Amino acid sequence: MIKSVSRNKIRTKRRLRLRKKVLGNAESPRLSIFKSLKYIYIQAIDDAVGNTIVSLTTAAKSFQSENSGLKSFANKDAAKALGTQFAAVLKEKKITRARFDRSGYKYHGTVKELADAIREGGIEV
Repeated sequence: MIKSVSRNKIRTKRRLRLRKKVLGNAESPRLSIFKSLKYIYIQAIDDAVGNTIVSLTTAAKSFQSENSGLKSFANKDAAKALGTQFAAVLKEKKITRARFDRSGYKYHGTVKELADAIREGGIEV
């Protein structure tokens, strides 16, 4: 009998393989993302100290009130809005470079829109 492997276990293996290579520091933090079926989460992490510098999500009331025209808070439009808002917050913290950690997700759809929006905001990813 063939044993089936869940999609989440495959993503977890991919995530751990990527985490060996992507490390962040104070000048160039790691941008880690997580996406659920409802929301998208992103945070900038300084791995040298182990601190989260900035964290944003589409689940926040402030994000939902600013972007009330969105149909869903986990689609490409929400990712683009979150990316531009995240880039602005990073600019305020005087961070111009970052390392993108896609957390095992394929680089297309919402992940790609999020990364492109951060780049358009002036952050070198």
